[in-house]
Amino acid sequence: MTPAFLALGARRLEYALDPAPSGAPTLVFLHEGLGSLSTWRDFPARLGKRAGCGALVYSRFGHGQSDPELAPRGPDFFAREARETLPAIRAALGLDDVVLVGHSDGGTIVLCHLAAGFAARGAIVAAPHTFDEEMTWRAIEDQRAAWRNGVLKARLARHHRDPDATFAAWADHWLDEKFRGWSIVPELRHITAPLLVFQGESDIYGSMRQVDEIAAHAGGPVELQKLAGCGHDPFRDKTDEVLAHCADFVGRLVSL
Repeated sequence: MTPAFLALGARRLEYALDPAPSGAPTLVFLHEGLGSLSTWRDFPARLGKRAGCGALVYSRFGHGQSDPELAPRGPDFFAREARETLPAIRAALGLDDVVLVGHSDGGTIVLCHLAAGFAARGAIVAAPHTFDEEMTWRAIEDQRAAWRNGVLKARLARHHRDPDATFAAWADHWLDEKFRGWSIVPELRHITAPLLVFQGESDIYGSMRQVDEIAAHAGGPVELQKLAGCGHDPFRDKTDEVLAHCADFVGRLVSL
């Protein structure tokens, strides 16, 4: 998949698109809080090929090679991405028939997008956040305290135009006192599309309650995969297992 730039108003968004075969949906990938187009590696292309679908990957503003964010994030960041930015991207690229794939913060945006009534055949979310949990921001506090040692910064510099700004936007958002008590659990009942949900049992950024809330409150069918020996990134830690589950799930959606 070859990166390019999509104009959204006066700003440019980094993206890559493999067009869908006739009659097939496009898989739309939304990255984690410190992720980008490039951090997905070859997973989107592999899943697209295996499922016979198109694939769109993009870097949110302030991530990868996309233009910077215009203002600090607020508690409504996920909702704004779900209700404004993602619909604008879909409209610009003519993506009406989609299966959404989100990791961590990207998974939360996927859930908010569906809860707001936007159409999709279904969605795959891994390590999504559904409510404010102390273990999430405690882990982020540790990351911020260690930022100066340069290990994480050096890793992020391979993927982001401005790793300092990307990290600060992510950490400041989650650690903002205004974010305490945030939850999308009441909105989950509005999601009727089929969901495939992954959570690693060793995830330091969220407990199993994050996905149990989806299984308990979503308005449509939910397939829950709890992965032993897996941390916050099932796409990396359990690549082959997750790829197989995703391909099977998408295959069933396509055959409907």
